[in-house]
Amino acid sequence: MSVRVLLADDHPVVRAGLRDMLSVDPGIEVVGECSDGAEAARMAAELRPDLVLMDLRMPGTDGVAATAKIVAAGSAKVLVLTTYDSDRDILRAIEAGAAGYLLKDTPRDQLAQSVVAAARGDTVLAPPIAARLVTRVREPKTPSLTAREVEVLGLVAKGLSNPDIATSLGIGEATVKTHLLRSYEKLGVRDRTSAVVTALAKGVLVSPG
Repeated sequence: MSVRVLLADDHPVVRAGLRDMLSVDPGIEVVGECSDGAEAARMAAELRPDLVLMDLRMPGTDGVAATAKIVAAGSAKVLVLTTYDSDRDILRAIEAGAAGYLLKDTPRDQLAQSVVAAARGDTVLAPPIAARLVTRVREPKTPSLTAREVEVLGLVAKGLSNPDIATSLGIGEATVKTHLLRSYEKLGVRDRTSAVVTALAKGVLVSPG
């Protein structure tokens, strides 16, 4: 019995290449293709494939949002196949319910094996991705910042001064300073710049640019 696969990638050439690679395997059948996340979720619900091979960066609804929707609906398993390997991308995809995370330079034989494994419920991770996740797990935990502390740091990242932040949030300047000092302590830093850099590196903040 073939594993039925839906390809979700916004590049036609990439989809064609994947289709050719997978079609060589008699145990895999490509049942559809789409170019954005919303279309992937719709087609997954209609076609009910065993697996959606999902890129992360697509126009409109991105791969992470589409993955979460597909998994929540029980439409199919999702295996991410992308060129992006940042910690934030990896964690967002896994948290959304992806069965695995591969990079687009994965050899054909390994890709086919991973598709079959993910379809049957196994977790599939490219070796570099697995290594990064292990490293991240072993890192000291970063204390959680409150929503307000994240908000204040986000405005600092945009270049606002303490008085400007106070005005923007409708709070006192002393309160802004208190939030910053608590953020410094939690992040293990001593100044505004270091706090922003550390928060961005650890995924606490999303780059404003």
